[in-house]
Amino acid sequence: MSMNPIIRSLTERKSVRAYTDQEIPEEAVRTILLAAANAPTAGNEQLYTILRVSDPEKKHRLAESCDHQPFIEQAKLVLIFCADCLRWYNAFLAAGCEPREPDAGDLLLAVSDANIAAQNAVTAAESLGIGSCYIGDIMENAETQRDILNLPRYVFPAAMIVFGYPTEQQKQREKPRRFDTKYIVQENAYHELTPDELREMFAERTAARTYETWMRAFCERKYNSDFAREMSRSVRLYLEEFGVREGKREEATGNRE
Repeated sequence: MSMNPIIRSLTERKSVRAYTDQEIPEEAVRTILLAAANAPTAGNEQLYTILRVSDPEKKHRLAESCDHQPFIEQAKLVLIFCADCLRWYNAFLAAGCEPREPDAGDLLLAVSDANIAAQNAVTAAESLGIGSCYIGDIMENAETQRDILNLPRYVFPAAMIVFGYPTEQQKQREKPRRFDTKYIVQENAYHELTPDELREMFAERTAARTYETWMRAFCERKYNSDFAREMSRSVRLYLEEFGVREGKREEATGNRE
């Protein structure tokens, strides 16, 4: 089956972390933002706010606070997609309603909305020849990010994306292979992969080393890393605003000391 341009763009798109000096025209920026704002959204609520960061000092601070990555500062467009549970809450109050406090379900719904809008922006940029890279580190260092972006209660920075025209090296760089869909797509109900299935799933990635050696290195570099622990610490701070606390979780599950 031949690929149409949209499918080809989605399958060939890769993260871009090095950019030319070419500026992104404002018309292209407006197109990217329009595509984001037209993404699917829960109840047509658009539970997100998009922050366009253009101030050089703020870009520098974000580059430092997001794992010291200079290419963030060098990007021609920086967008932060915030899961925003505050705007509707304030709108209800302004109308004289008696809304409950935003809760965990509201946050997850808003995070979904924000990330769907973000992916629309990425897809639109790709169609214009503009590269992009997601920066998950925006969820770390909560206190710093709140200070840089003036984030109030009930607003969570779900995703940051940086954009720019890719260098020739970035264009030629091979896209990392994804897992075969047979390991990702399941029918009707969840199936926990067996150890043998997991070895088979990772075989292409671990080919040069043993499964155990590759997995231990990856676990330490990513899953057990300091930045992963910091992300969890920061996210817990945001979750507490939505009533998610250790004590409540223990009570809900029946686990008590």
